[in-house]
Amino acid sequence: RRPPPPQSTLEKVVAQEALSLHQLSGKWFLVGMASRCSYLAEHSHQLEATTVTMTIPDGQSLAISTFRKLDRMCWEIRQHYLPAQAPGHFLLKGHRKSSKVDVVVGEADPSSFLILYYQKGRSISVKLYGRTSLVSDAIVDKFEQRIRAVGLSEDVTYYFPTYGFCDSADEFHVLD
Repeated sequence: RRPPPPQSTLEKVVAQEALSLHQLSGKWFLVGMASRCSYLAEHSHQLEATTVTMTIPDGQSLAISTFRKLDRMCWEIRQHYLPAQAPGHFLLKGHRKSSKVDVVVGEADPSSFLILYYQKGRSISVKLYGRTSLVSDAIVDKFEQRIRAVGLSEDVTYYFPTYGFCDSADEFHVLD
């Protein structure tokens, strides 16, 4: 008999309970991110202020528009997080079967912050969003505890600029 597959890191993450998705609607600022992504490590000096607008088009999925600068132009990246088998769990499908990303709403106070976990294959990343570009030290401490709990550390944690945000992008700078 084969041993059971190892439990994925994301399976250990407890999703926020009693969360009404509609409370997540609106504008969020990307405050910080923890990830072992080599591109992020090599380009961390080029991080751009990033905002996200969330809508709940059908009551169960998340439509996410991310606004950020690339080569000094504002871009909008549109994504659709589909509901997964459990509340607070979502699936972001890529073009290939191998490019699916599992997403979990780990913790949220819809008036101030949101912690999302992303897992693609074996790699996990954690993002901290705030209703404002600056969040309290208590929220940052909570975020740093959460990243340590999934095996990430401060040396792979990046904080984003709190100025220079994009609010929109023209029709030629939209990625679906």
